[in-house]
Amino acid sequence: MADSASLQADALDFLGDTANYAISLTVTGMALAWRSRAALLKGGTMLVFALWVLGNTLWHAWSGTLPHAETMGLIGALALLANGGVALMLYRFRSGDANMRSVWICSRNDAIGNLAVLLAALGVFGTGTGWPDIIVAFIMGGLGLHGGTQIVLHAIAETASTKMELAG
Repeated sequence: MADSASLQADALDFLGDTANYAISLTVTGMALAWRSRAALLKGGTMLVFALWVLGNTLWHAWSGTLPHAETMGLIGALALLANGGVALMLYRFRSGDANMRSVWICSRNDAIGNLAVLLAALGVFGTGTGWPDIIVAFIMGGLGLHGGTQIVLHAIAETASTKMELAG
């Protein structure tokens, strides 16, 4: 609706987080091995979404899309209120097992992404070009790659240590 790559990236991240939270709640209380497998799935999903965001952003850059700054700003501000509150609630889980840590990383990345969308909206409004939106969308894709990689690596390490405990 706003023709914004960064807002589309943020919306896709919302969708992914909804699935991630459902998975996290489902495996809470299960054995560590199951929670680690769930985190591995969530990290892999984040990586796929990040690659889609980067590809979509390239398309927006190539087509010269000019997003609607006002819509970006309004939706970005509402999303920041929601994600900022969730990130604050989950802050104490940032050092937990791979499953809980993944939930916190998703929320943290969402709040950062919302701030970035607000900055992009200001940049689009001020410059009259779509480049601030494109830059922010690339950054968001990079955050997704980084966060997904962190989750996958932590989950792999946790799964390996669980297997060693069972073997030992």
